[in-house]
Amino acid sequence: MAFALVLNLLLLLALFTLSPRFDPPKQDDRLPVTFDVEAGPKADQQQARAEKAEKREQDKARPQKSAEPVVRPPVPVETPAEQPPSPFPFLTLNREQMASADIGNIPRRAQGANASGQGDSAAVAGPGEGPGGVQLFDAEWYRRPTHAELGAYIPASAPPDGWGLVACKTIDHYHVENCQVMGESPMGSGFGRAVRLAAWQFLVLPPRVNGKVMVGSWVRIRIDYSRKVVDAGTGR
Repeated sequence: MAFALVLNLLLLLALFTLSPRFDPPKQDDRLPVTFDVEAGPKADQQQARAEKAEKREQDKARPQKSAEPVVRPPVPVETPAEQPPSPFPFLTLNREQMASADIGNIPRRAQGANASGQGDSAAVAGPGEGPGGVQLFDAEWYRRPTHAELGAYIPASAPPDGWGLVACKTIDHYHVENCQVMGESPMGSGFGRAVRLAAWQFLVLPPRVNGKVMVGSWVRIRIDYSRKVVDAGTGR
């Protein structure tokens, strides 16, 4: 029994000796060290970049001002290509002939009658006498052609007297187009062809039906040639 008690006491003593010690934490009596960080060059650059980015965002948020209109230089006008020579011969007129051919000097009497609708144009007897069966009207002159306008197309072998007859379609500004030869005297004299070639210069009043101007209707035009006209055209 004594030996057992001694053994237990030794075990308890060993346990107390080997157990860890619980010491209280030590306190550091030194004061804490603080650091004051000054802004260096890199910090200034970063701040400048941040300010620029913020300014860009503000500019995008603002409404954009309307751009000023762009003034474009005038486009140069290209000169038209040279026109082919006219098939009609060039006429040389003196001062008197030029004055007689001026439309502005023509009396307004014929035009006034046309505008008021006084009287109708006389239709040629027999409808369908014109080209393609159209009705023809007797032409009324707005301005009679001059000897120079007629004589330029008379053939050199033409007789001293005769006439030519053509049918033409009336268009705006008292002109005619699509003229076709209907007859001539003497036959084979070339007077019909001479009238057709000179018709681009003719100024005739368009026909009137019930006071209405019928632009686009067909008229027949007869030109009587005398020795004076033939001599002026052929240079005799």
